[in-house]
Amino acid sequence: MIKKGIYAAGLSVLNDDYSLNVEATVAHAESSIKHGLHGVFFFGSTGQSQLISVSEKKDLISRIASHKLRKNFFLGTGNNSLKETIDLIKYGFEYDFKDYLIMPPAYYKGNTDEGVFDFYKTIISRVPKIKIILYNFEKLSGYKFSTESVTKLVNSFPNNIIGCKDSSYNLFENLKLPNFLMFPGSEAKLLKGLKLGCSGCISAVTNVTHSLARKVFDDFEEKKPQTQNDKLIAVRETFDQYNLISALHCYMSKQENRFNNLLPPLILLNSNEKKDLINKLNNLNFTIEKNLAA
Repeated sequence: MIKKGIYAAGLSVLNDDYSLNVEATVAHAESSIKHGLHGVFFFGSTGQSQLISVSEKKDLISRIASHKLRKNFFLGTGNNSLKETIDLIKYGFEYDFKDYLIMPPAYYKGNTDEGVFDFYKTIISRVPKIKIILYNFEKLSGYKFSTESVTKLVNSFPNNIIGCKDSSYNLFENLKLPNFLMFPGSEAKLLKGLKLGCSGCISAVTNVTHSLARKVFDDFEEKKPQTQNDKLIAVRETFDQYNLISALHCYMSKQENRFNNLLPPLILLNSNEKKDLINKLNNLNFTIEKNLAA
């Protein structure tokens, strides 16, 4: 079960034919955990979840079920289809995956609180033992959770709605619910969120800032001086200047060529953008191998 901590929305590694490379995707997650993450969510938006087939998602689920880091692996659904979402969750339950990061369907805009409530209500009615992390990301879904809409869901389904990833940043400062996990979607909000009682963060960029983010988290928990937060924010703000998926894959491709593969219509940064990104990170004395400041 998910707890307080630092998590990544894991990257998906693709073969040259755009099929999901399960071994490399899991290996990247394993490496990220080794470098400090408490866990990784497969098939979040950073993992190209809307573009990856349900059959490939099921393949990964079945193959990580017996992994030594099984308790550190979590799942997103990344489907607009309600039926496919429920089908994928039921499949995950066969392998004892019970915690899910679920965004409202992201195609039709103008979704109402009532409609989104019914979406989660239907999932819970079909899978009554599910634990759900709500995914608040208006930029992609076209819907922004309010404190009132989240509170209604939690009050209606207190055994199922256990937390929220807030990538719209309108909730983590304002929503106060007992025994509710709140994860800002950016390391730049991590320390501020922790001071407000948040649970950590679930972020795209922790695929590379894992050690830095974990240091900030641990120092807060242990009431030590913060020596790395400024650098963590600077690195995150650098990545935020570009499309995050494109920038992360470009950066990771320095280590592994297969990160060069993205499912269309996603593309990598152009050569000038990539050079600019690398130069800015070098100026911050940041590499994956050298996460922490000297």
